[in-house]
Amino acid sequence: MAVTRTIEQDRALLAAAAQGDAAAVRAALDAGAQPDARDAQGRTALLLAASADHVDAARALVAAGADPNAQDARDDSPWLVTGVTGSVEMMRLLLPAGADLTLRNRFGGIALIPAAERGHVDYVRALLRESDIDVDHVNYLGWTALLEAVILGDGGRNHEEIVELLITAGATPDLPDGEGVTALVHAERRGFERIAGLLRAVR
Repeated sequence: MAVTRTIEQDRALLAAAAQGDAAAVRAALDAGAQPDARDAQGRTALLLAASADHVDAARALVAAGADPNAQDARDDSPWLVTGVTGSVEMMRLLLPAGADLTLRNRFGGIALIPAAERGHVDYVRALLRESDIDVDHVNYLGWTALLEAVILGDGGRNHEEIVELLITAGATPDLPDGEGVTALVHAERRGFERIAGLLRAVR
């Protein structure tokens, strides 16, 4: 009976986290739910909350000891997903909770890389200022955050700002991709003149 009750409370916790119901999260935890209970895809309640940017629910889970680095079947984690959503508030909640800055997603990237790709300027700025994350980390594709901002970005103002932020933070502008192509060459090929100018200025 106790095992059945725990399973029920774990399910209630996962549902509450996904919905962002912080009161229900706390109730499930008080009733015996495990803070790091997982669903069928291996997602913890904290990952579900972080994915939907439910900060209050995530805060209740962190207070209960939920792991910000617990990875699911796709290698996503609460911490890594902040780079995808671009939530500065969630980042600031999970960073002091023991976030592993070296944790890799299924592409071998750290949180900074998807944030740079998606144009999350405020997130990139905050992460670079408030942590010592590796600005030159290379993922399995052979790309850094700088390379992804150019290769997968749209060349607009957000990606221009991110390139500036990365350069200011010490990103190596001439670090090439796996095929030996630098961010500058990629920018020139894509017609991103302002980004190309920023990269030429630091050669």
